[in-house]
Amino acid sequence: MRILKRIPVLAVLLVGLMTSCSNDTESSAPIAANSIYETTALNSNDSSTSQPNSDLSSSKTLQAVNLGVAANFAILSKTGITDVYKSAVTGDVGASPITGAAILLKCDEVTGTIFSVDAAGPACKITDATRLTTAVGDMQIAYTNAAGRVNPDFLNLGAGSIGGKTLTPGLYKWTSTLNIPTDITISGSPTDVWIFQVAGNLNMSSAVKITLAGGAQAKNIFWQTSGAVTLDTSSHFEGNILSQTGINLKTGASINGRMMAQTAVTLQMNTVTIPQ
Repeated sequence: MRILKRIPVLAVLLVGLMTSCSNDTESSAPIAANSIYETTALNSNDSSTSQPNSDLSSSKTLQAVNLGVAANFAILSKTGITDVYKSAVTGDVGASPITGAAILLKCDEVTGTIFSVDAAGPACKITDATRLTTAVGDMQIAYTNAAGRVNPDFLNLGAGSIGGKTLTPGLYKWTSTLNIPTDITISGSPTDVWIFQVAGNLNMSSAVKITLAGGAQAKNIFWQTSGAVTLDTSSHFEGNILSQTGINLKTGASINGRMMAQTAVTLQMNTVTIPQ
């Protein structure tokens, strides 16, 4: 009889132990499931919100436009350089395939070398048609490269009028004319790159200035324009201009950058400084 009494006790203990294990398993299952769900949801959220960040990341790694031999020139033109004395140009100047007679800058206006394809031109010029042919070819390659960049970070910003804005690094595209009616700031680090694609003209109003902030460098800023570029009186511009047509500086305008025109460049008592 004592043995019979012990058996139910053992059975109860065994059943209780099994029930406890079962309850532990059941209670732990939702925790594991929730952990997996939360991790998946977090990854999903990261993925869904990463598109803008991905664009921003790509702009941070945007590659500068390779100017090749053209990088040595502050002014490079295919059809000539006109000038109203006295301008001040720091950097090399050249025109090709037009004759050197189309370079109207005087020797005392240029701190650098004036290159001509022939014996015509300023008295201080150096005749080097081969170098100019290479430079102009590189200029056109650079223009095509800048124009061919895809997936802009900013499309038609400001509907083509960007006065008062601060421009962060990235690829910008306008499908028409771009106007800069009031001061703007280009802000970023010394290694950041900006490429501005303009399908129409680029116009900067009188006395308007571009200011660099955060260490941004003019050598890393590229303005690719299909139309003409006009910098109005006493304005100040930053960056490299790659224009399919002309670049026109009005009286007293200045630029810290390069002017590379597939037609003509016109100067009127301007200051042009190649960026370092």
